[in-house]
Amino acid sequence: MASTIRVRATSSGETTEVQALIQHPMDSGFIKDAKGEIIPPHFIQQLTFEYDGKNVFTADWGGGVSKDPYVKFAFKGAKKGDELKISWVDNKGATDTTTAKIQ
Repeated sequence: MASTIRVRATSSGETTEVQALIQHPMDSGFIKDAKGEIIPPHFIQQLTFEYDGKNVFTADWGGGVSKDPYVKFAFKGAKKGDELKISWVDNKGATDTTTAKIQ
């Protein structure tokens, strides 16, 4: 199965810019379906980006984040060719992990 995470990490000088798009329903638990029944909450609880074994970005989310979230941030200390690890875990225990080469 393909990863739900698409990542682009580009280094220019000391700074590496990371952009990630994650496919996830991010249901808040307050929306009804076509039959009028509440859709149970289903959202990413924690998103983590690791570089060289250290967390460079962590997000603790709830049901207020929109569907298919987009994340953009920058950090210092990486260089081209290095690897970035991205992972998430949701409130139902599902997880996904991928890696990306910094370009």
